[in-house]
Amino acid sequence: MLGSIRTTGFAVIATVVAGCAAPGAAEPVKPAASRANDTSVSAAPAAPAAPSTPAPPQTSKSSAVEAALARMSVEEKVGQLFMPVLYGSAANTVSGENQARFGVGAPAKIIERYRPGGVILFPWAGNIKNVRQVVALTNGLQKASPKIPLLIGADQENGRISRLAPLVTEMPGASVIGSTGDPSLARRSAEVTGTELRALGVNLDFAPVADVNINPRNPVIGPRAYGSDPKKVAPMVAAAVRGFHDAGIAATAKHFPGHGDTSVDSHTGLPVIQHSLSQWYKLDAPPFAAAIDKNVDAIMSAHVVMPKLDPSGDPATLSKPILTGLLREKLGFDGVVSTDALNMAGVREKYGDGQVAVRAVQAGADLLLMPPDYRKAHQAVLDAVKTGKISAERLDQSVRRLLKLKAARGLLEKVPVADPAEAERVLRSAEHRQVAKLIADRAR
Repeated sequence: MLGSIRTTGFAVIATVVAGCAAPGAAEPVKPAASRANDTSVSAAPAAPAAPSTPAPPQTSKSSAVEAALARMSVEEKVGQLFMPVLYGSAANTVSGENQARFGVGAPAKIIERYRPGGVILFPWAGNIKNVRQVVALTNGLQKASPKIPLLIGADQENGRISRLAPLVTEMPGASVIGSTGDPSLARRSAEVTGTELRALGVNLDFAPVADVNINPRNPVIGPRAYGSDPKKVAPMVAAAVRGFHDAGIAATAKHFPGHGDTSVDSHTGLPVIQHSLSQWYKLDAPPFAAAIDKNVDAIMSAHVVMPKLDPSGDPATLSKPILTGLLREKLGFDGVVSTDALNMAGVREKYGDGQVAVRAVQAGADLLLMPPDYRKAHQAVLDAVKTGKISAERLDQSVRRLLKLKAARGLLEKVPVADPAEAERVLRSAEHRQVAKLIADRAR
C-alpha cells in the first residue's frame, strides 16, 4: 500500500531542484522545504510552513469568488466542472455534431443550457479558421456566459502540439528550448504564446509539459518535454509558468504524476510506470514542485497507472492517493486539478463514461476535460452530488478553485472581449518571430 512506502520525500526534491537554475534563469526554484521530513504518504499532512511572503488579507477578488459561489445553484456548480469541445466556427451556428452530443445545435445555446466552466478549442472541431473568426467565436462564447465568464482553453504547447497553428507564431518546441539550457528562453517563449492566445480571447493554455522524458521509446511525450534530466527540466517549467503569467493567462503543468517513462500512448492504451515512491520524488516530482512554487494555475493529470503509488490499478486521473495524497497533501497544491481528456482510451478501460467523471472528482479533480458523452457525464456528476457520493463541500471545493483561477486572471471582474484588430497586430508580429528565431539560433 502507498502508506507503507517510506521516502525522504521533499528532501529528495530539494536535492534535485536546489541550485538547478541555469544561466539566464530569473531565479532558482525553491521546493516546499517544510515537507522535507514528512515521509509517510498516507499519514495526515503536516501543517504547511508559513509562506515566504505573508498571506494577503481578504481581497476584493476573494470576496468576488465567495459571492459568485453563493449565487450558484447546484446545477450551475456542476456545470463549472466541465470543459467540453463545442463544434463550429461561430457561437450561433448550428452544428449537427453538437446536436448529437448535447441535444443543442449552437455553441452559445449549449453554454446557456449547461453553464460549463469553460470550453477548449480545436481545429478538428472547426473552431480555428482565421484570426478574426477565432476572436468572434471566443467573444460570442463569452457573451453566452455573462454570469460567470468562461475559461477558454487551448492545447498550444508549440512544437508537435500546436492547435492554433498557423495563426500564432511558430515557436520552437520544449525539447529545442531545453537544449539551450537557458530557462529565460522558456519564459520568453511562453510569454509570446500567452500574449497571442490572450489576443484571441484564450485565457488558459494547457502548457507547459512538466514530464521528464527518460524513456527514449516514449510514443506520446518525447520532444514535448524539456528534457530527460529533472534538474534541467524543473527550471524550464518554472520559467514557462512565469512567462504565461507575464502574458496574463493561466498555465497548466502536465501530466501528473509524470508521463515521461512510458512506452504506451495513453490516447490508445493504459501505460503502467513502475517507479517506486522514492524514484518518483527524484525523477518525476521536481518539475511539478517547481511549477507549484511559481503558483501554476492548474495541473493536468495523466492517464497512467503507477502501482507503487496506488496499487488499485486505476489511472492517476481516478486515483485519490495520487491526486489528493501526493499532489494536494504532499506537494501542497491547491490550484485547479484538470483531468487529461476523458475521451482517451487510457481512462476508459475500467469504468463507463459517467462513472469516470464521478470518480475523477472523488479522486481530487476539479476540471473534467472533454468527456466523450457530455450529457451522461454531467448527469452522473449531478446525481452523485444529489445522492451524497460527492458531498456539497467537495463540490464547493472544486468550484471555489475554478472561480479563484478565473478571479486571478480577471475573469470575474467583467466579461472579457478580445479586439480583432489588436489580435491581427499581435499575432505573428515581427517582434515575436524574432524571439522564435533567437531560440532556434541558440539551439543550434
